[in-house]
Amino acid sequence: MNIENLSKEELIKLCKLYSKNWLAHDGCWFLATEEKYGLDKAIEIDKKSWERFTVIEAKRIMEEFGIEDGGGLDSLEKALKFRLYATVNKQTIERVGNKLIFKMVDCRVQSARQKKGLTFFPCKEVGEIEYSLFAKTIDNRIETKCIGCPPDEHKGNFYCGWAFTLR
Repeated sequence: MNIENLSKEELIKLCKLYSKNWLAHDGCWFLATEEKYGLDKAIEIDKKSWERFTVIEAKRIMEEFGIEDGGGLDSLEKALKFRLYATVNKQTIERVGNKLIFKMVDCRVQSARQKKGLTFFPCKEVGEIEYSLFAKTIDNRIETKCIGCPPDEHKGNFYCGWAFTLR
């Protein structure tokens, strides 16, 4: 297979497959870590991993799609649309006053847990690191605030939400 010869439809399918495989690997890694060390230690290790990965992801997105460093909320909005999650999760991005509001409307991880009758994965601690460092990599003036994320009470219309402001 030569990726350059794939049709647009095949490339889209491949992007979605790669994203699902990445997410599955992330889940497998986390479960193996949790089984060996327990949930608290697994979350601690996951946070360290996200400190590194989210910065790498942001920098690569900026480089590949010509997103301006220090470009404020416009740059962040564009970059959020290119994250690995964007192809497999349903998300919304809107401007409310001087804030950029990002919501994960459908999350494959949380939806799968819900279908299995499991409690939501408590991802807030990891998300605070992931989203704040992603935003700061795009523009170090951006501040991130969690609107809601498990273990917070589920709001019904989104799994996690983040507000970004430019200081």
